[in-house]
Amino acid sequence: MAKKSKSVESATVEPAGTPRMLDHYINKVRPQLAEALGTTNPHAIPKLEKIVLNMGVGVAVSEKKYLEEAIGALAQITGQKPIATLSKVAVSGFKLRENLPIGCKVTLRGRRMYEFFDRLVSVALPRVRDFRGLSSTAFDGNGNYSLGLSEQMVFPEINPDKFTRPQGMNITFVTSARSDDDARQFLMAMGMPLKKEGDAAA
Repeated sequence: MAKKSKSVESATVEPAGTPRMLDHYINKVRPQLAEALGTTNPHAIPKLEKIVLNMGVGVAVSEKKYLEEAIGALAQITGQKPIATLSKVAVSGFKLRENLPIGCKVTLRGRRMYEFFDRLVSVALPRVRDFRGLSSTAFDGNGNYSLGLSEQMVFPEINPDKFTRPQGMNITFVTSARSDDDARQFLMAMGMPLKKEGDAAA
């Protein structure tokens, strides 16, 4: 009887399988990149290290409720509690004081990172109006990629009746790639809808 209860308890703690995007990386993307880059060293193959989501809420200087709304929206999108970001300098023209909460951010790693990536490329981005692909040049020179969304409503987790004010966000994908070209190849293999370089100006 004790053995049965122990097995039931351990089953509830076990994660529900491997995230689809992680499975895709291990079984398809990693072998593909190893061949393309001509390496057998697993540490030399690009991988996703973390995803950072950041919302800047400038109106929070005068309306604190908008920051609370942004924190709530980001928590629903990521499944993780955001932290408030503070102003670094005081700007009297904007009534901005130092160390004033003016935004929020979340850093995703591991399982939540892969699950968010999957929802972003499979569900959220296709819901962006007139979406024709992401810029293929928005890299920082160190293999990291950033994109901006003009509103949080593209995520199906967000109830438009509850979050009525459009709130943009910046999403940064931090990879282990040694160059932007390797990172671009990696993200495209993962399903990121980047425009081909010839279409970047389109």
